Amino acid sequence: MEMERRFKVYVYSEGDPPITHDGPCKDIYSIEGRFINEVEHGAGRFRTRDPHKAQVYFLPFSVTWMVKYIYKPLSHNLTPLKQFVSDYVGVVSMKYPFWNRTRGADHFMLACHDWGPHASQGNPFLYNTSIRVLCNANTSEGFNPQKDISLPEIPLYGGHVSPKLLSPPQANASRPYLAFFAGGVHGPIRPILLHHWRNHDNDLRVYEYLPKDLDYYSFMLRSKFCLCPSGHEVASPRIVEAIYAECVPVILSRSYVLPFSDVLRWEAFSIQVDVSEIPRLKEVLSAVPEERYRRLKEGLKVVRRHFVLNTPAKRFDAFHMILHSLWLRRINVNLE
Repeated sequence: MEMERRFKVYVYSEGDPPITHDGPCKDIYSIEGRFINEVEHGAGRFRTRDPHKAQVYFLPFSVTWMVKYIYKPLSHNLTPLKQFVSDYVGVVSMKYPFWNRTRGADHFMLACHDWGPHASQGNPFLYNTSIRVLCNANTSEGFNPQKDISLPEIPLYGGHVSPKLLSPPQANASRPYLAFFAGGVHGPIRPILLHHWRNHDNDLRVYEYLPKDLDYYSFMLRSKFCLCPSGHEVASPRIVEAIYAECVPVILSRSYVLPFSDVLRWEAFSIQVDVSEIPRLKEVLSAVPEERYRRLKEGLKVVRRHFVLNTPAKRFDAFHMILHSLWLRRINVNLE
């Protein structure tokens, strides 16, 4: 691939851990730390230490660790996050010529925390011109799919994928339930789903909180469809979990740009249902022809590797998907 031969990333060395050059490697925001660690210590041929040979420049701060270390809990004041970003961009733009050359158009940040877009407001060019790699890819809140990149939330509770999801289920495994969801009632969409389907139908197993004697992943593995409604923010780790479980994701969202959608055909392995159709959800899912469902399941097998975080990274995995998305946007940046 041309990208593998030519693409080089320069990582700014400014800043100290934990807020820079570090990030979470566990839980739902794990992709922040895993990407920083891989690009700084394992990227091999993709990283260059000569900024003049780079195609893109990485601002290696972690918004999740900003929230942990400099945000005052319950204050609802995000100014410290924006100020940190402002200061960091200020340092690299004064020390190096590269930011000012393109007003940051060939620079990128990566954040999986919900507040990543808010933190990026610390610099107007970072927000409007740079490449923002975000889990919270909401077009109603400024996400621009022409320059920004939607990042999947890859849950690594305890630092690992659940053993139940490591190996694809048997092709003939029984899936007695039509659909499944369990999760907190927050945001504008989940209350609608719970209102219509909680404890309403044995085929659509919809829970607010799963009873302690029931297992979340076992339900995913025994359901044909996994409901993935947005919560407070558009992204959901359920989408990746559903892909691992080969449970066809049902996207219930507004203004969400799906991860890697400039490359992946999501209609080949998921279903998007308009929020207005939630009252008819059983009818909609029951009407999916068996042949189409079979093709969707096959699609899940194909795309699974693109949503895996390997250590070290492997071709076509999530790390390489991010780099490829950066490559596609970088070739559209005019440096003249």
